[in-house]
Amino acid sequence: MADFFHQGLRFGRIKEWEHTKSVNWAVAFSSRRLCVVAFTCFLLAGGCRRTAPEAGQSASEAGAKHYPVRGKIVTVDPQHGEIVLDAAAIPGYMEAMTMPYKLKNPSILGELHPGDSITATLIATEDSDLLDQIVIIAQAKPDYKPSFFYHPIQPGDKVPDFKLLNQNGKQIHLAQFHGKVLLVTFIYTRCPLADYCPRMSRNFAEIDKALAKAPELYSKTHLLSVSFDPDYDTPKVLRSYGSAYTGNYTKETFAHWDFAAPSRNDLPAVLRYFDVGATPEKDRTITHSLSTLVIGPDGRVFKWYPTNDWTPDQILRDVKQLVAKQGKA
Repeated sequence: MADFFHQGLRFGRIKEWEHTKSVNWAVAFSSRRLCVVAFTCFLLAGGCRRTAPEAGQSASEAGAKHYPVRGKIVTVDPQHGEIVLDAAAIPGYMEAMTMPYKLKNPSILGELHPGDSITATLIATEDSDLLDQIVIIAQAKPDYKPSFFYHPIQPGDKVPDFKLLNQNGKQIHLAQFHGKVLLVTFIYTRCPLADYCPRMSRNFAEIDKALAKAPELYSKTHLLSVSFDPDYDTPKVLRSYGSAYTGNYTKETFAHWDFAAPSRNDLPAVLRYFDVGATPEKDRTITHSLSTLVIGPDGRVFKWYPTNDWTPDQILRDVKQLVAKQGKA
């Protein structure tokens, strides 16, 4: 009943904007990222266990659902603390459409402009849809010349031989996995949002278990979770985090799945190449985007998934396609 009410409420808001022409937004993957709002998130004790609402937090928001959203800003309305966003489809929630959204933190409206492409977290409750954790991924009219640009990831791109320190305190480098299908995702171990880093790690755990049941695929693949928080995610922390997700704990050998981090000096180059925006916040969280890649045995990008809506089955199909192609070569 609540879902029906929410759908009707959202439809009512959409009706007010029927006249707004869609700009048929497509993500500009070559864009830079400019983080404009700090992470505001709930520290969930005991994993996904629900906790009581914090002070100043409504009961409806405490039970809210969170969805990643991408889109292009159509208009900005500082007076009402909202933007009109031409948003891409949100799987399992809504189709692509243009509609107004309130901002959880209206003070950042001065940083947003019509034509800007953004990623954000949609907080969906029974009475409203709020946008939070907004990251500008492309400015319509850049207000300054950036000191660097993010790499526009394309299929066939040669992946640099980045060096990382893994959970065993051993330096590894990406080229050592040539000859295998390499699956890479980006995380940090303290991430408190279940649909972000924990979801990436759960998906990789599911993939790892599925590949283990298929020896012909297992021997030709490797998984790599890369942390963008090298100061906190030391080998000891990565080992504890990784062994919990594999489910083998102290018995884990990490022969098929590495957890690693670049040095602080190498981190900016790694993030720029893999198109990961990561900004440390005062509360020790990190405002960040997502990036998951399937890299072929030749060390080139095969598929890139920049959001969290990919499934383990999709990645497994990619793996099978690449292994079959390798077998015919």
